Amino acid sequence: MDKEKLEFFKKLLLKKKEQILKEVIETKKELTEVSEPLPDVVDQASQESDLTFKLRLRDREQKLLKKIEKALKKIEDGTYGICEMCGGEIDEKRLIARPEATLCIECKKAQERIEKIRGE
Repeated sequence: MDKEKLEFFKKLLLKKKEQILKEVIETKKELTEVSEPLPDVVDQASQESDLTFKLRLRDREQKLLKKIEKALKKIEDGTYGICEMCGGEIDEKRLIARPEATLCIECKKAQERIEKIRGE
């Protein structure tokens, strides 16, 4: 992959990383704000449910951050855009959609079929 494309993907990854970090900071801020207890039990349950959902989302984003960091490292070491399973090139359209992708579409489909069989 040429230098210009690598720079494009690096910017894409850094932008994604920045957005996730902003959301993490926002959630952390919400968690530390002292809110008055809601008088209605249903409202309390709804508030707790919203918080649980946000925390699960942040957990998923933490995993995505690790993938982004891995992709940035691959850009630096010259292995970005190479499938970790078959060693072939990952299609540019796939990288635009998921710049943190480590598998080509064929290998990703195979991985998903195996996961489905295993019930993961």
